[in-house]
Parts: sequence; C-alpha cells; structure tokens
Amino acid sequence: MTVIWLVAFVAGVAMIVWGAEAFAEHLGAAAVRLGVSSFALALLLAGAEPEELATVVTAALRGAPGIGLGDVIGANVAICLVALGVGAWIAPLHFRRPVMRTALLSLPLGAIAAWFAWDGRVGRAEGGVLVVLYAVFVAAIWWLERAPPALGEVGELAEARASAASGGRRSVGRDLLVLLAGVVAMAAGATLLVAAVQQISGVDSTQTRLGLTLVGFATGFELVVLAWSAARRGIADTVLAGVLGSYAYNGTMTLGAGALARPLVLRAPALLHLPLLLMLGALALVVTLAARRGRLARAEGVLLLTAYPLFVLLVLTR
Repeated sequence: MTVIWLVAFVAGVAMIVWGAEAFAEHLGAAAVRLGVSSFALALLLAGAEPEELATVVTAALRGAPGIGLGDVIGANVAICLVALGVGAWIAPLHFRRPVMRTALLSLPLGAIAAWFAWDGRVGRAEGGVLVVLYAVFVAAIWWLERAPPALGEVGELAEARASAASGGRRSVGRDLLVLLAGVVAMAAGATLLVAAVQQISGVDSTQTRLGLTLVGFATGFELVVLAWSAARRGIADTVLAGVLGSYAYNGTMTLGAGALARPLVLRAPALLHLPLLLMLGALALVVTLAARRGRLARAEGVLLLTAYPLFVLLVLTR
C-alpha cells in the first residue's frame, strides 16, 4: 500500500509541475492582452512559485499543517543550497548590486515568517500581514530599480507585451484555457500529493519531517532543473532571480495564502525551530559566500550542495 501512495506522490508532483509551468507561461500573455496593470502582473509573477502555493493551501485545507509549514521551509532550504549549489558548480553566479540588494531584502522577510511560525501557529491575521509584505517587497524593488523586479517569470512579460504590440495572432482564449487547465492540474496534483503523505503517515511529526524534506525538495526541484539549464547556457541571472524571488515568495505569499485559507496550527512547534533557523541560515550562508568575491563559484557550490544532506540528516534524526 505504501508503494501505491509513493507512486501517487510522484504523480501529484508531476501534475503540480506541469500545471505550474502552464500557469506561469500563459498568465503573462493573457493578462497583457486583457490590460492587467504592470504592478499586478509583477505581484503575480515575481517569485511565481504556484507549486508551493498550491501545496501549502491544499495542506491547510486538508488539516495537514505540518506538510504546509514543512514545504515552505524545506523548499526554501532546497533552492538556496541545491539550486544555487548546482548553478555555481556549472558556472559562476555573479551577485551584482541589484541581486545582493534583493537577497538582503529577502532575509528580513524570512525572519518575519520564522517569527510568525515559531510557535507552530500562523493565523489569518499573520497570513494577511505576510501577503501585504510580499506586495511591499515587490514595490520596494520596483522603486529601487525604477523597473519591474526581474524575478521569477517577470522576464516573460516583455515577450508577451512585444507579441501583443505586434498584433500577434495568439488567442487570449487559448491562453485562458491553458491557464485554467494549469490551475486544475495544480489543484488535483496538490490534493494527490498531500493525500499521499497523509496516507504514508498519519502522525503529525512524521508529516512535518516529510514536508521539510521530501515535499519541500519535490516542489522546489523545478528550480534545480532551471539552475542546471540556465547555468549551462550562461544566463546565471535567471538562476539568481528564480531563487531569490521564490525564497521571498514562499516566506510571504505562499505561507500567507495557506494561513488565510485555514490557520496553520502545529501540535509540536519545537519540530520547526531548528529548520526555521536553518532556512534563514541557508540564505545567510549564500549571502556571506557571495559577499567575499561578489560571486558564487564552484568551491562555494560544493559547500552549498554538501550542506543540504546535513539539513536532511538533522531534520530526520531530531
């Protein structure tokens, strides 16, 4: 029976990833053609991690707060250590001033998320604050850079606007249809994923550990693949934009949306204390390593990749 639910888990992840890709790829094009404001698009696409969002909201609605909270923390650790580690292993990741500024802005957002989750309870009021903080984060980067933040899928907006301006024949109806299909796939995949974890173990502590490791890595794996392909093609900025945008997005919008759907209340909050500190430590480690020479090179990539198994070991043996 466990094998069946493991297969269901993998199927759920596949559905979420496909749905997230379809959602992000077609949202910008549809919204541009429908005249949605640039700021609204930046809020939707900067970070753009609907995999985690769908999983955390579903976990909250199904009464599995450990999976939801664990996914936010575990995904952020995985993208900092594994995605950036893989990218730096392949090609140097240069932390130019705007990149470092975004990383430094993301750290206090992570700290606020950790503060809210420290007692194992993130209510609707905290959820609302986190969502507002995400909007402030996007607005702050926009104001500092005098341009929409180059995070997540925002880079695709220029292509969508150019296509719309040139009178491209791409149908908004088709984009909306694929958007809907993506949302349905994410919802169904997240439900299947969370149900599979609940069936594998009905114990809250085990679900939390699985959320921190298996679920967090699975939902963040898309960024690992992005890091691999982007670094090989010499577009390291894409890796950094994806990771930093996602880190901020997960700690604010994803966690906030989950709490707004249903307050996240964990019976054993002590299980989250070390992982929350490690989540903050993962980004702090990245910033510290990058600050030395203004980049992450192969040596730093190896260090980051080595740190991830240690995180998993600490989570599973506590």
